Amino acid sequence: MAHFLSQNWLISRRHALRGLGVSLALPLLDCMRPLGAAETKSRAKRSVFIYLPNGVNTIDFQITQPGADYKFSKSLLPLEKHRANITPISGLYHPHGLGHHHNCSSIWLTGGKIGQSERNTISVDQLMAQVTAPQTRYSSIEMSNQGQSLAYTADGIGLPAQGNPGVVFREMFTAPQGGIVKQRRGLQRRGSILDAVLGEATTLGDQLGQEDRGRLEQYLTSVREVEVRTQRADKWLDTPRPTVDAAVQSQLNRDIALDRLGEYLRTMYDIIVLAFQTDMTRVATFSTGEEGKGPAVPEIGVKQDRHSLSHHNANPKLMQDLTASDTFNIQQFSYFLDRLSQVKDADGPLLDSTMALYGSGMAFGHSHGNANLPLILAGGGGLGLKHGRHVDFNAKSKPEGYAYNLDIHAKHYAICHNPVNNKAHLSNLLLTMAQKMDVKTEKFADSTGTVSEVLA
Repeated sequence: MAHFLSQNWLISRRHALRGLGVSLALPLLDCMRPLGAAETKSRAKRSVFIYLPNGVNTIDFQITQPGADYKFSKSLLPLEKHRANITPISGLYHPHGLGHHHNCSSIWLTGGKIGQSERNTISVDQLMAQVTAPQTRYSSIEMSNQGQSLAYTADGIGLPAQGNPGVVFREMFTAPQGGIVKQRRGLQRRGSILDAVLGEATTLGDQLGQEDRGRLEQYLTSVREVEVRTQRADKWLDTPRPTVDAAVQSQLNRDIALDRLGEYLRTMYDIIVLAFQTDMTRVATFSTGEEGKGPAVPEIGVKQDRHSLSHHNANPKLMQDLTASDTFNIQQFSYFLDRLSQVKDADGPLLDSTMALYGSGMAFGHSHGNANLPLILAGGGGLGLKHGRHVDFNAKSKPEGYAYNLDIHAKHYAICHNPVNNKAHLSNLLLTMAQKMDVKTEKFADSTGTVSEVLA
């Protein structure tokens, strides 16, 4: 028998789990880790991006004290117990996004120049997915309860997002009907069709003008994306999906209507946690509502959608309901952080190995102000992030700091239209997160550097 200290007994994680018949069904175990693993880069790194549509009632959301001694605002109180693992951030914006309110979600993770060009650019989650994809069955998962995806390919094509929790669960954790042979036959048929499309398009491209050729190339990029995903699916066919406990299946494998928003959101968050725990993917995006809609919250008496509430025109009742909706959504995000704290792999709580960015691409929805974006960065302590402070780029713009006066609404709304700090690009934060996911780049979109304030 090999001596443990020789490390000859070690086998790869995938092989070990396949031998057990539940390949990748388990989190990374200590017995699969070589001695001195603290010096290796074997730790799984994960990121999730969660979008809140239509901005917030910024009067009740805004934190006014920078640094470690900040007081939680009314809307953010549900996160107080997570103070040590979160960083509220004020003052960031996308320079190219100003004035393009209905495109806020589409550029939130890209920093793209929507309105100045026809095509978006790659989203930061997909840059991360390029790094993590070799280790997971799914390079990333995209979820949206009203169909609006946050994820964009290298050619600026939006990836489809799924909004039904039961469908998301079944696609990841339930083997398709018909067995491996039938699945492989279907994938091979799809591959043949894609090959034929690419072949004919190449011939056609030689006969087109430059402008039409550009449109065709954009279409072909989408086809190639499908081709890559088809090839990935085929390679994973022989690897069994994780075995999920029956009680967990009954909780997650179901359809939930949006009129039970809290239950819906918590179920989607639980699916993300399970996907991370079983290493099915390490990158996820979740849009909790479409910019022109945004779900109501009838379970707490908020009957109007978020889009309607955001156009409150200083109506006290609508502003109160928007704050209630904001607070309710933050409560569900706090639940997600609870779950990430409770569920562990061999490195500790998932929260330590998971960066979560929560927020919106709009601040003041009534007049579509998209500066001073509401943002919360959480987790990732094991990846080199530090928390416990309110990082306020508005305050950093002046030697004496920035004095918030929330009693004069119009004055505060003004900074949600015109950035106080022109250097405070949201792309800087996205670049920082990308680098922590081992993306080898010094630039993302219009970034001008990293956000050192969140680095340990």
